[in-house]
Amino acid sequence: MDLGLKDKVAIVGGASKGLGKACALVLAQEGAKVAICSRSKPDLESAAEEIASAGGGEVMTFAGDLDHHQTINELISATVTRFGRLDIMVNNSGGPPLARAATASEEQWETALQRSLLFFARMCRESVPHLKEQGGGRIINILASTVYQPIDNLALSGATRMGVVAFAKSLADEVGKDNILVNNVCPGSILSDRMLSNVTSRANELGISVEDALAQRAAGTAVGRIGEPVEMANLVAFLASDKSSYITGTTILVDGGLVRSVM
Repeated sequence: MDLGLKDKVAIVGGASKGLGKACALVLAQEGAKVAICSRSKPDLESAAEEIASAGGGEVMTFAGDLDHHQTINELISATVTRFGRLDIMVNNSGGPPLARAATASEEQWETALQRSLLFFARMCRESVPHLKEQGGGRIINILASTVYQPIDNLALSGATRMGVVAFAKSLADEVGKDNILVNNVCPGSILSDRMLSNVTSRANELGISVEDALAQRAAGTAVGRIGEPVEMANLVAFLASDKSSYITGTTILVDGGLVRSVM
């Protein structure tokens, strides 16, 4: 299926590794020009080389901390200067601190609010004028399955990302007539550095090996295995494409059936 992404321009946050890198890779393989951002310049350069070697499109790297509003403005400005336009915004950030609801500190809450709520609002707000200029575009927020079902030690993830769900629904209503579609993707039990860190923490608490903890996570899914980042990235590419032209304001799980909620 031709997704019609050739020469479209996409920004992908947190794209030096894991889920973000997988999204950038698939978009580039579909012909998009991709700007990737993370804090680590060496990791970004490595990711760009990997994307190029996999037959991807043109890649721009931008090292910076997207917790800061100024960095977001600089990223978008640099992308539009380099490629002349912006069509797709994939909002992906580092996760909030591991914490429980009853004991999360003020500092942990502040970090979570900046990284897992305000980040999304800022990326969306600053990208919308550029998307309107192109006659439309796509905004895709990478959240987590915690918006459907709590996960131990991830209370701040659910609390802040639920805010993004509400924000995205409002934004979708506001910009739909401008042909800007806004959707959320919620990965669950997909292997990434972040997930491995969470599983390792859980394994240490339970006094079991990381391998056993991963096996428990796999057994908790309907398909009985851990997912790969590309399996989520394929959905992101579809939502970024012309084929998703009547989908907006939605929140979609990519979790192998981990979440048991019927809604």
